[in-house]
Amino acid sequence: MPATFGLAVENFTSAQKTPRIDELLTTARRAEQLGFTSLWAWDHLFLGSRQPFPQLEALTTLAVLASHTSTITLGTGVLVLPIRDPALLAKTAATIQEISNGRLRLGVAAGWYEREFDATGTPFKTRGKIFERNLEICMNLWTQDEVTQTWDDLAFRRVKMLPLPRPRPQVLIGGYVDRVLKRVATLGDGWLTYFYTPEAFTESWAKITRFAEEAGRDPAQLHSLNQLPICIGSSKEQAQALTGPWLASYFDTPEWSNATPDSAICGTPEDCAEQIAAHLDAGVQEICLVPHAYDPEQVERFAAEVRPLLGSLVGAA
Repeated sequence: MPATFGLAVENFTSAQKTPRIDELLTTARRAEQLGFTSLWAWDHLFLGSRQPFPQLEALTTLAVLASHTSTITLGTGVLVLPIRDPALLAKTAATIQEISNGRLRLGVAAGWYEREFDATGTPFKTRGKIFERNLEICMNLWTQDEVTQTWDDLAFRRVKMLPLPRPRPQVLIGGYVDRVLKRVATLGDGWLTYFYTPEAFTESWAKITRFAEEAGRDPAQLHSLNQLPICIGSSKEQAQALTGPWLASYFDTPEWSNATPDSAICGTPEDCAEQIAAHLDAGVQEICLVPHAYDPEQVERFAAEVRPLLGSLVGAA
């Protein structure tokens, strides 16, 4: 199966900016015209205190984008699942699935920003257990005609949540450590990762494959997506010089993961194509590109100058 390319949308910004829905709509419509196959919105309720990040809520943003596009899929990269009420989330997602004619995809993770958990009354230390509970509830509500079960203090008595989403949203689980990779292999439809090098991806995907086989699942049925920054410039050195400060102002890479700003795709179109090909040769099925400074010119250059080079490079090593 040929690799596909998605695009991150700027629904959150640095403290010096404010996200604008008109710009997101322009990006979404143009991405669809250029042949990108997916759009991805970031998710936090709030983030940062001294320099907070302005942001638009992810699912609401995707619902708006759905009404202005027709074929491109719409994903969260990633939704903080434990802080969401699972019944409300299931209903919201099913509604977006209906609005979009089946184009919603949910990247979900356990989360890390403790203030969001405190503000929503969600125990931070048991977020992994709550993640699994919320995912199970959503899956049941999306796929069963009637749900009768109690999870903790959440009681469902002959609940019929209609219309059922057809198909149910694809669920990609984000995270890094082994217990999360085991969830990917056993509970979801695949793995969504963030700023991973080809080598780091290969190492973690091998674990996911092993966990899936041990659980009796076919690893070939699991999907993989890597979110990667890209900066197309006059040289690798020039692009790297631009990328470092920008990534530092926007993104964080957890110390407990293999995520690194060094994963950024940088350089001339030929440089970028070679670096992307290394990810595809490592087995990454889909790449969500985060264009440098969310500059529309970067999106245009990828489509016109980088993507055409990839056919001859993938598998050439």
